Amino acid sequence: MASERRIELVPGGPSLSRLVFGAWRLLDGQKPSADAVAKLIYTAIDLGLTSFDHADIYGGYEVEEAFGAGLARFKGRRDSIELISKCGIMLKSANRPENRLKHYDTGAGHIVASVERSLKNLGTDYLDLLLIHRPDPLMDADETAAAFERLVADGKVRAVGVSNFTPQQFDLLASRLPFHLVTNQIEHSVLETSALTDGRFDHAQRLRYAPMIWSPLGGGSLFTGDGAREHKVRAALTLVAAEAGVHDIATVAIAWLLRHPARLVPVLGTMKPERLAQLVRAVDVTLDRQQWFSILEASEGRAVP
Repeated sequence: MASERRIELVPGGPSLSRLVFGAWRLLDGQKPSADAVAKLIYTAIDLGLTSFDHADIYGGYEVEEAFGAGLARFKGRRDSIELISKCGIMLKSANRPENRLKHYDTGAGHIVASVERSLKNLGTDYLDLLLIHRPDPLMDADETAAAFERLVADGKVRAVGVSNFTPQQFDLLASRLPFHLVTNQIEHSVLETSALTDGRFDHAQRLRYAPMIWSPLGGGSLFTGDGAREHKVRAALTLVAAEAGVHDIATVAIAWLLRHPARLVPVLGTMKPERLAQLVRAVDVTLDRQQWFSILEASEGRAVP
């Protein structure tokens, strides 16, 4: 059975499109015009990608503003799309001269200020979802939770979650909140499978939240990597693609993620409309168990125990 086009992050909670448009690479290469960004937004929506993933730091702190310029030309209703952003990483950047080195800040002052900047840059009154971008060893869970509560109460953020957290870090912050953390955005792909066995997907199933997935195609190494592992995985994906009648290994790699019962939500990083159109076909591809395990076996270099 094909996957649904939308997914609730927690039962009765906010929903996203089944695949999410990731804006990280928006400014790679030549900076696009506002009209070009608007066209890309419309293309994504037409393909069913109504959810847009951002972070304050993307593009050296410039992606959200560039996206917002394109979004200003969007004629649809604000509630027909979902805007996601992340905060907490402090980059050493010309746009943040006060940062002497890369570090983290999950203090209330930074979280609130970051959201205010994101709202201004995106040209919106609220974020559908706000995530803490990385675990902070100096995180005061009470203070971070209080910032989340304030932003939700003020209507500036609709839902909150985390990114790259361990189950224990997730539980700590969740213990201080009167509402759910609705997701943990983590790295996972056919080339990065540790979440299958380190407890993160078990944690998601136990608490019934859908994890968002960054770098779902291995950061491009799935196509360009020259190691034995990459070659084996590409061969396995090619075989399954032929069986599924897809003939595109990237589509199969996304379908492999969608097959997991933790209800993974891949964030697609391409800015090419033709690649987006190909990748969204994964929603209509369901791998059987042996196809799924054949790809896992190729990735890990051995049969399951």
